[in-house]
Amino acid sequence: MSSASVPSPAQEIKRGLITALPLMLSFIPFAMVLGAQAIQKGMSTGEISLLTALNFAGGSEFVAVNLWTSPPHLLLIALMTLLVNSRHILMSAALTPYLSALSKRKVLASLFFMCDESWALTVTDIKKSPAQTFSYYFFLASGIGLYLSWVGFTTLGALIGPLIGDVSHYGFDMAFVAVFLVLIKGMWKGIKAAIPWVVSLLVAIVTYNLLPGAWYVLLGTLAGLALAFIMAAYD
Repeated sequence: MSSASVPSPAQEIKRGLITALPLMLSFIPFAMVLGAQAIQKGMSTGEISLLTALNFAGGSEFVAVNLWTSPPHLLLIALMTLLVNSRHILMSAALTPYLSALSKRKVLASLFFMCDESWALTVTDIKKSPAQTFSYYFFLASGIGLYLSWVGFTTLGALIGPLIGDVSHYGFDMAFVAVFLVLIKGMWKGIKAAIPWVVSLLVAIVTYNLLPGAWYVLLGTLAGLALAFIMAAYD
């Protein structure tokens, strides 16, 4: 491939931001729900802004807010956050073949801004590329765009939450589910490939109804992965 055909970092950053833009907009309602809920639980605007800025993972932030008390049980919140965020270990491991050639500075920067959505966009982008090419700047830019949208609108939700009351009554939190359905559609490979997803979902539902806390996230993930390994061995 000639150097003239290789996109520049600026082009890839622009492409990453444009690709992530619909998801950045979809973040608005449930980011504001999180901000408003945090205020109702007794957190300050600064505390929820700091939480979302340092722990960029929406699922664990909703768990942390729901567990928030005065004074907060910090050890319990930390353990539950670790459990819910454990999926990031698997997500980053899946990108290892593409990140191994990069410097630690670049890898750490991109993984800090990684979330479910930027990971899914990047994996889809790799698969659509004719040469299965990973674009670092696409990955980084999509993650930063989503990060700024999430932190900014969570803060806005915290600021205006006391004025508009409980915004969850408007059904804004359903945007969370809608986003993941769109991500699944983009990664759809057929019924057979979806079997581990279905098993993961069923295990998560059963675990949710039997065990307290967020064990359903870890056990659902492990069940789906185990089945995927077994199916791959027989292909």
